[in-house]
Amino acid sequence: MAIKKSELYSSLWSSCDELRGGMDASQYKDYVLVMLFIKYVSDKDAGVHYAPITIPEGASFKDMVALKGRPSIGDDINKKIIAPLANANKLSDMPDFNDATKLGSGKEMVDRLTNLIAIFENKALDFSKNRADGDDILGDAYEYLMRHFATESGKSKGQFYTPAEVSRIMAKIIGIHDAKTTNDTTVYGPTGGSGSLLLKVGDEASAKVTLYGQEKDAATAGLARMNMILHNNPTALIVQGNTLADPKFKDGDTLKTFD
Repeated sequence: MAIKKSELYSSLWSSCDELRGGMDASQYKDYVLVMLFIKYVSDKDAGVHYAPITIPEGASFKDMVALKGRPSIGDDINKKIIAPLANANKLSDMPDFNDATKLGSGKEMVDRLTNLIAIFENKALDFSKNRADGDDILGDAYEYLMRHFATESGKSKGQFYTPAEVSRIMAKIIGIHDAKTTNDTTVYGPTGGSGSLLLKVGDEASAKVTLYGQEKDAATAGLARMNMILHNNPTALIVQGNTLADPKFKDGDTLKTFD
């Protein structure tokens, strides 16, 4: 049985709205989405190894729950949860859970992180029996939160989401479904966002094509890497940087081209 997206997104939005205090909503979403990733992979891994990702001993969501209320909770999350997960799965650009300038200091940080973890303990957010493996949980959540933040603040912090419906149409009209593709066929997203468009194009192809992406925002680039792992595309190459000012994919002195 798939988790109802309405329940999931409602919980995510309430967590941002109630707990972030004076913190910028567009920054707080980064912590919420990483928490969602850790909860999702931990639930899927419980009792049955979840092949797309390696969860080191002591770095699951259950281990994060054990840190609630500790004065050192931010530093502990960084060192005991985030670092092992990132190192084992070649993730980068993960948010700093011990950043006092964003999360507050002392009791404020402890309470904020403790309450955020508690939200994900909700039984309605149990992914262990979720069969909707084709769902883009992270990408859809990113889109939902971005839409609410932009509406709330009247701006998008320079980030603009591509609705899932538009991504699906784009994936179909480029004709990759009927093309002769192989593992060496390349697909590139120059403004990658959460990676949703790349994933939908990949799903349309008859072969498991090779995915590349570049994303300016560091936290969003990190989210895209997590999203690739969730969709069993661990070899997808997502890099961070300004595509116009500093394109990362080159062949010598010229820009790399893609299929």
